[in-house]
Amino acid sequence: MKYMLLIYHDERQFIGITEDERQNIYREYRALREALTNDGRFVTGSQLAPASSARTVTVRNGKQLATDGPFAETKEQLGGYFLIEAETVREAEEIAARIPSAKMGSVEVRALL
Repeated sequence: MKYMLLIYHDERQFIGITEDERQNIYREYRALREALTNDGRFVTGSQLAPASSARTVTVRNGKQLATDGPFAETKEQLGGYFLIEAETVREAEEIAARIPSAKMGSVEVRALL
């Protein structure tokens, strides 16, 4: 079954770390992606541009409206995602716990229908 792992973190906190710390996190991500790819469990994934560059689109009464930024104000922003293959939700949760951003943010696990 496919699971979407939605990676949330506080962008301000991430911006505040040193370049060495950032590169260590990126190395951890690359190692995890490689391990999951080798196991046949990694489908795709990507880091997202900052929430400040987001646009939210709504359609009301047939009229389209696009506004700056994410729709909801939250402490943590959606920063990226992994799409994986896992046998069970528990296995997907175990993979989510290995995502480096889980140490400073959270990872939402959702099955694809």
